[in-house]
Amino acid sequence: MDLLTHALASYTLKRAAFPRVPRPVTLAILLAGTLADLDLLSAYISPSAFLTWYRTYTHSLLAAFLLAPLVTLPFFLRNRRSPEKQISLFAISLPALAATLLHLLMDTCQSAGLELFWPFSARRFALDWIAHLDLWIIAILLAGILLPMLSGLVTEEIGAKSKGPRGRIGASLALATLLLYAVARFTFHGSAVATLESQKYRGERPRRVAAFPESGSPFRWHGIIETDSALHDIEVSVGPAAGFDAESAVATYKPESSPALDAARNSAVARRFLSSARFPKASVEKTLEGFHVLLRDFPFTREATSGPHVQAIIDTDPSGKILSQKLTWDPFSRMLY
Repeated sequence: MDLLTHALASYTLKRAAFPRVPRPVTLAILLAGTLADLDLLSAYISPSAFLTWYRTYTHSLLAAFLLAPLVTLPFFLRNRRSPEKQISLFAISLPALAATLLHLLMDTCQSAGLELFWPFSARRFALDWIAHLDLWIIAILLAGILLPMLSGLVTEEIGAKSKGPRGRIGASLALATLLLYAVARFTFHGSAVATLESQKYRGERPRRVAAFPESGSPFRWHGIIETDSALHDIEVSVGPAAGFDAESAVATYKPESSPALDAARNSAVARRFLSSARFPKASVEKTLEGFHVLLRDFPFTREATSGPHVQAIIDTDPSGKILSQKLTWDPFSRMLY
């Protein structure tokens, strides 16, 4: 998810579960809850670095258990100088670890995919429930933080005393609402997938389908269907009065198999690209030297906020021999990002 959402979620978690920690620990919680997104800086290095780092190392469980004590270590060392205020390293690290794990949980509910078990497994986990930038989640978190603040100001104005840590109830309600929202998204996602799987597209049954979330509404999803000959793109609505017309799907047909395409798919660059692509789409163009093969990930989101996309370009001679290969940015997504 975006950095603002993770910061708000970390602060909400702090107010709900760790309301009495000192301010330096609050800072550590915010750092731990957002630090994993440093991998997005790899987009400023190169497409290759982006594929290597984005949602991989820093978004793993191993990194979570390493980052939490690392972030809190400076506070612990400073804390040791004040014996009267000493707190154990565990008591400092636990809130930071909770914020880091919350970060991973929220990102797993998205579509980009995380290598949670790196370095033991390169498998990516993506539930496809929540958009990269979800306006409903931001609204829930802001309400959980700001409304108790306003309520506290009113309470102080009339001279009443608040019971317990300020904002704890509001933050707890916000987290509970987030959980209910995730359950609703899970239900709607299952309905959207079932709708996509139940239809034929240009006379072909689906081989694979996916429903990706839209930011504005939990009732609207972006469906992608792979059949033997094409990839189909369609909007899916869920709910009691929702309709669905499979004929409105936009088809992008796959190229026929050829020595050039087979060679391109087996190239080192293509293998690296395909390891993270959800719905790879190839296009083959004849050139004077042979063939120009472009591999792109079929767009599972239309949001510019989801970040840049990488594509693989491979040039071959007429027999399929690789002449050149490289990873580049998808020009359209890079321009939006």
